[in-house]
Amino acid sequence: MEHPKKEMRENQKRMLEQLPEEMREEHARLFRLGNAAYVYHSLAAEELEPTEQDFLEWLEGLPENIRMDMKAKGFEQCKGILSFTRYVNEKNDIGMGEWMRQNLSKEDYNAYRETAIKLGKDNT
Repeated sequence: MEHPKKEMRENQKRMLEQLPEEMREEHARLFRLGNAAYVYHSLAAEELEPTEQDFLEWLEGLPENIRMDMKAKGFEQCKGILSFTRYVNEKNDIGMGEWMRQNLSKEDYNAYRETAIKLGKDNT
């Protein structure tokens, strides 16, 4: 998946062109996975418009020390935190694993899953 912002797409393209041939595909895949994750997390802010109530619900599920820190930062500063955007997406039935499956090639999705399994975060 390409990055939705033209400047980022161009930067990624230039970087890939500068890499040795044998490294390009691996880095291109990393860009595609990162770009897809970026788009997924952007859904919460751009389409779902998180609410103060979403924020309060999200806070309840955090460990106390993190909850206190996020509460002190407040709703506006936390809107872009990945765990919050994922919470908002999933609350609206947009699970990341399924979203990635639908928006990546089969090969890229398999790479995404393998990485998630290695990190112990396979909840696809």
